[in-house]
Amino acid sequence: MGTLHDKQFGAQDRLIDVARTFVKVRFEAKICRPTGEPKALWAFLRLPQEESDKLPARSMVSVEGTFNGVEFWTTLLPDGDGGHWMKVEKALLAKSRAKPGDTVALEFVPMAKEPEPKVPADFKKALAGAGATALETWSSITPMARRDWIFWIVSGKKAETRAKRISVALDKMSKGNRRPCCFDRTGMYDKSLSAPVAADD
Repeated sequence: MGTLHDKQFGAQDRLIDVARTFVKVRFEAKICRPTGEPKALWAFLRLPQEESDKLPARSMVSVEGTFNGVEFWTTLLPDGDGGHWMKVEKALLAKSRAKPGDTVALEFVPMAKEPEPKVPADFKKALAGAGATALETWSSITPMARRDWIFWIVSGKKAETRAKRISVALDKMSKGNRRPCCFDRTGMYDKSLSAPVAADD
């Protein structure tokens, strides 16, 4: 039986699903490098607030569309100020022939169905050795719930924090918990998902 926390987020998931089909977002934005990470192979951009306001939630939203004419999908993250930002991975930069400092055109809509999230290698390895109850919980939850667990784990900046969160996640799931109870989807209270600071060009 799910907890009240699970039921509340399940209702939110259903409301977001209903809203997904009514939104189209178009804008141009500058690609930025994250400060303090000179070796980073990824970049990021921030959505204009008026475009972010069109999305069905202030929290994470998975979208699909075009980035400089190249098809893509990603999960937008809350910027901590009521808006959203987007991590631009190395592969998308290469495919779109874009680089930090460029202004790119984006057009996208919220995905009609939440995609299966990519499971990080360390968490995948831990799941492979987890007990039957934890695996049953993981298999039975929605893709959005699996996404929440993953983002809660990877938002830990230190290796020891991440390792501890993996251990906690498996323990919680072994007890039937379907969501990370302390994860702030909106980024308004826990700033671990907030947008990076742009490096000076």
